[in-house]
Amino acid sequence: MDVGAGQRTAAESAPLRPADFVEAGRLLFAGPCEFIWGAADINGLPPMAPPEIAFAGRSNVGKSSLVNALTGRTTLARVSHTPGRTQQLNFFALGGPPGAERIRLVDMPGYGYASVGKEKSNGWMRLMQAYLAGRASLMRVFVLIDGRHGPKPPDLETMTAFDRAAVSYQVALTKFDEVKPGARAGVVEATLAALARRPAAHPEILTTSSRTKEGVAEFRAVVARLLSERGA
Repeated sequence: MDVGAGQRTAAESAPLRPADFVEAGRLLFAGPCEFIWGAADINGLPPMAPPEIAFAGRSNVGKSSLVNALTGRTTLARVSHTPGRTQQLNFFALGGPPGAERIRLVDMPGYGYASVGKEKSNGWMRLMQAYLAGRASLMRVFVLIDGRHGPKPPDLETMTAFDRAAVSYQVALTKFDEVKPGARAGVVEATLAALARRPAAHPEILTTSSRTKEGVAEFRAVVARLLSERGA
């Protein structure tokens, strides 16, 4: 029987399974990806276009390393052992050439590094707040927390700011390969406890390692699911 206009087969109508999102995420992050924009102040933000996901976290938490791991590259995002090196919002086009990309990745300046001057730190915070305010293209912010230590006061302060701004965010624990097996459950439980009653927090956390690629496929699947829910 022919399927009429506006009708879909049962297979096409069936909801996607978790494995489908894993594959969709793999294909998405295997596509073209390149740096397209750097914004050092609020007047330099690019216009809203495709959906965006952003990466926030303390300085040296591994944001750039995770972006590289997700995209299967080694030099897409600059990795530095010097905290506070990322000093602007860096935008990357993923899944197509610039102007036709499916999604943008946004690497945000790190926060919570004491050696950075107060004026510069406040400037980064204003830039972050300006970016978050009314950014309809932003699907979710991933707050990266060092899995060896769990949430620290700067992380909690940042999450409170996201709650107040009603910006959806999800925690990802980085460097989880360095957490002893017997301590992993405790770190996860402590992080979930820190997220309790936070209105803008996603209830599930991710555990990742840029070195061993632990959790990378799951992270990609989460992004693919977000795109599917957005209809993109």
